[in-house]
Amino acid sequence: MLSRLHTVAAAPLRASLLAAGALAALLSPAAAQAPAREATLRVVLSNELTSIDPVLSTAAFVRNHGFMVYDQLFAVDGKGIARPQMVESHSVSADAMTHRFTLRPGLLFHDGAPVRAADAVASIRRWGQRDVVGKALAASTASLEVIDERSFELKLSRPFGPVTDALARSTASALFVMPERVANTPATTAITDATGSGPFIMDRENWRIGDRAVYRRNPAYTPRAEPADGLAGGKVVKVERLEWLAMPDASVAASALSNGEIDFVEHPAPDLLPLLQKARGVTVGLINPVGSMVWLRINHTQPPFDNPKARQALLHAIDQKEVLQGLGIPAEDQVPYCPAYFMCGTPLESTAGAVGLRDPDLGRARTLLREAGYDNRPVVFLNGADNPLNNGSTLVLAEQFKRAGMNMDVQTLDWATVTVRRNRREPPAQGGWNLFVTIANALDAGSPLSNLYLASPCEGGLTGWPCDAKLEELRRAWWEEPDAAKRRTLLDAVHARAYEVLPYINAGQFRTKSAWRSNLTGVLPATVPVFWNVERK
Repeated sequence: MLSRLHTVAAAPLRASLLAAGALAALLSPAAAQAPAREATLRVVLSNELTSIDPVLSTAAFVRNHGFMVYDQLFAVDGKGIARPQMVESHSVSADAMTHRFTLRPGLLFHDGAPVRAADAVASIRRWGQRDVVGKALAASTASLEVIDERSFELKLSRPFGPVTDALARSTASALFVMPERVANTPATTAITDATGSGPFIMDRENWRIGDRAVYRRNPAYTPRAEPADGLAGGKVVKVERLEWLAMPDASVAASALSNGEIDFVEHPAPDLLPLLQKARGVTVGLINPVGSMVWLRINHTQPPFDNPKARQALLHAIDQKEVLQGLGIPAEDQVPYCPAYFMCGTPLESTAGAVGLRDPDLGRARTLLREAGYDNRPVVFLNGADNPLNNGSTLVLAEQFKRAGMNMDVQTLDWATVTVRRNRREPPAQGGWNLFVTIANALDAGSPLSNLYLASPCEGGLTGWPCDAKLEELRRAWWEEPDAAKRRTLLDAVHARAYEVLPYINAGQFRTKSAWRSNLTGVLPATVPVFWNVERK
């Protein structure tokens, strides 16, 4: 797998580093003396870029690409509040059923065309066909129409309180504004044109899967006047070129960072963090202060997990603390027990209906499997092994499920292949699947509206395809309810119902650290990796 995925640039680097002792270089004084690159920023993110359509894919690497080349109508600041980004002004009618938006003047796409209200409307409509938040907004929309070149109007057919929060959607299928001609692509067809109006321009000619994606500073981009704050504010690009390198070998990435050959690693392997923290010229810090969750996604359409008792058996097999220890997460970054669908330590934390996850009860798990009619058929668990967090959590969970009496078939793939394979509906023995793990951050899991894997719409849902009309009714009631106290009651009802039907399982919450060269300034705690505001001193 490494020979296929490794970058052309990293292959000789890996050989030379390993020959010299690889990780020993992390502590070498010479590492701090590597020459700086003034014009190019080289980064290694959790996965390489293999596709570019942020509507068609919920993969984090596509979202990361989106923040390079696109801009948003509204953006989430460091406190989680939706702030105007491309929007200059926003007015709301007295009954909160009509919203009018006016874009900032002077916005341009990378091809020089002006950004128009028609582009924003087309982008919202395409996004609204696939994203869980977009679908909810679309279902509450009576009309979405262009008023003039810079203004458009949204009229609701029923109450929908978090309109600007929805338009600030920043994870899963984030809402980015594309040219109308691109946004008119059917939502089931992948776009091939990366033209946006964002702070970076993609250099398509130099994008090579398995090697790197290249971006250039957009000289025509006009930042907002406010300072950068989370994903909001002024996006001021201070480098001329950015290279996103494919470097799946964690030890190679750590050594390259220490030697000054790359500038930023989003998720260093946890077992390498102590070495990086001691390395000269390297800073280790948090870009996601709230944390992440191990999402165990379950295929509801195939045995054994088409039976809710088999899904509930998983709750009694999982030991979250063991999962986090298996990942090598430092104790200070672990949440040893978190049953919350909307994450622990947040205003929407709930334990309503929660069972299992802390103290495994293998007897109960086996009983539930027996009652579900489990016949010892192989349980196909897809493992995106090129991501250390996915790989570690998958292996630990597979062992836990084996202890509970399941016949586990762990299939080792790269994450890009998992993102394709997980869309297959065939039986597991014919190329389908039963389980996979993905790592979601706080923005992914934030609420009954935005938590994409909680949605259980029966038709048109995301991979795993949970179907529960009652859960959908409760979710919709939550975002339509204006009274805060009643919303809290509804939130607990959503949470309790989720524990009955289990669209997915929280297999552990933790914080992950990133690492970068100490001569970089302006790295933002924006929850997702962004590179405006970053410069080399």
